[in-house]
Amino acid sequence: MGRKFEVRKEAMQKTHLKRSKLYARYGKAIYMKAKEGGVNVETNHALKHLLERAKKDDVPNDVVERNLKKAQEKGGEDFETARYEGFGPGGSAFLIDALTDNVNRTVSDVRYCFTKIGSKIGVKGSVEHMYDHLAKLHIKGIDEDDVLETLFAEDIELYDIETDEEGIFLTAAGTAHDAIERTLREQDVEILYSNSGWYPQNTVELSDEEYALFEKLMRLLNDVDDVQAVYHNVEMKDE
Repeated sequence: MGRKFEVRKEAMQKTHLKRSKLYARYGKAIYMKAKEGGVNVETNHALKHLLERAKKDDVPNDVVERNLKKAQEKGGEDFETARYEGFGPGGSAFLIDALTDNVNRTVSDVRYCFTKIGSKIGVKGSVEHMYDHLAKLHIKGIDEDDVLETLFAEDIELYDIETDEEGIFLTAAGTAHDAIERTLREQDVEILYSNSGWYPQNTVELSDEEYALFEKLMRLLNDVDDVQAVYHNVEMKDE
């Protein structure tokens, strides 16, 4: 299926959100990134990347501006990041990232999703070791040798690089994501796709019955307001 499939696989790993929930979750994330690093996107690269993703997902400007303004005000809400790990049907394994102002409420909501389908939430570290935190980018306008030289000069290591008629596909550690983007933009390289996330080292194929439970679990997790992203290792079936 090629690297093009790897890019599209984002849809297999992250929760499909309804528009209203998508906007709310982007708003919360923008608020936190701006509060942590300031609203200047030239110095806050994490915020810059988030705003670019929001634009691609058609998040309204008023959602962006409202949360940027709120981040500059004194006081305001305090959210903290939380990660939950769980085991679903047929050997499926989940990582759930959340932003919450009440950890007890959120863990209770996430646990309910798993127990509802006869599965269970795991302890810290029980699932994360099955995943790799990776940055994946699809770029064009530069050749492979120049990419390697440019990133090497910034002490950025690539795990993988592949070239086809569509451009160049890069894979690196997730922690290097912002540095790679910043370096490439300084070289006026066109970035067609860019994301960092948790990718399973292996996937599982579920029976029809197990897959139905998996889909129910995903719907339940989608409905938890504090959940920002859900990663799983399930082979998706054709719709």
